[in-house]
Amino acid sequence: MKDTNKKWAFIFVAANLVLFLLFFAWPALLGVYYSLTEYNGNVATFIGLENYMNLFQDPSFYKAMSRTFLYTLIGVPLVYITSLFVSVMLTSNHTRGKNIAKIIFFFPWLVSPIVVGVLWRWMFGESFGFVNFVIQVIGGNPIPWSSDGNFAFVVVLFATAWAGTAFNMLIFIGAIISIPRSLYEAADVDGGSGWQKFWHVTLPSIRSTSFLVILLAVFNLMKEFPMVQSLTNGGPGTDTTFIVQYIYETGFDQMRVGYASAASMVLFVILLVFSLLQFRFAKGGKVNE
Repeated sequence: MKDTNKKWAFIFVAANLVLFLLFFAWPALLGVYYSLTEYNGNVATFIGLENYMNLFQDPSFYKAMSRTFLYTLIGVPLVYITSLFVSVMLTSNHTRGKNIAKIIFFFPWLVSPIVVGVLWRWMFGESFGFVNFVIQVIGGNPIPWSSDGNFAFVVVLFATAWAGTAFNMLIFIGAIISIPRSLYEAADVDGGSGWQKFWHVTLPSIRSTSFLVILLAVFNLMKEFPMVQSLTNGGPGTDTTFIVQYIYETGFDQMRVGYASAASMVLFVILLVFSLLQFRFAKGGKVNE
């Protein structure tokens, strides 16, 4: 029996190892190689670090990267707060219609990111959008949601929060309902208010879950592509062109695959450094506890 279990364990590990090598390690190695070449999809000519030197002198790369950082800096807290707020409301004893509300809030997770972008583009279109239609009905002037870079950026953030709440909501609900009720009962005995119980019981108890949600949100926002592409197509101009859009346009529209690979490697290093810092911070927090 033990030999059979060992055999199946080896098979499962080997299968995962093959998938990892095939779909992660090998493409990553190809990306590193292409980043050192001038490759247009047909012939790859080795040029060393020239792509990286040109990349760090490219103003459009810095604009895309700065926009990505701003999007992540604002979007991650927005997604976190929205997801946590919805989760707390759906686990509260005072909330009615929880099952229906869970289905409504989970619906965005069932929809493709491209469909999410199309829905929000329909809602916030300048000449055909539902939001501007309502504004005009009540006597206001239409807002340039798609022709003004700042408004377009705000729409992207709202769409991100709407789409990102669903999955994180499930993670938070699972963490919140697993908190021992005795902690809340002790807080009630001490006369703690709802806010005090949330701040001193709920938040500390879901610290590891918060770490996971923040880490996943950073990865998702730094790599966001289909939703933004279908919502704004990087416009107006390049005001909502984030780093993945920049890589896509450089690699596929301009056929500068080597240059786009170099940008991908820079993004990979940034995410890797952030992950290491996050894990170090989380480990330090546990030690301090």
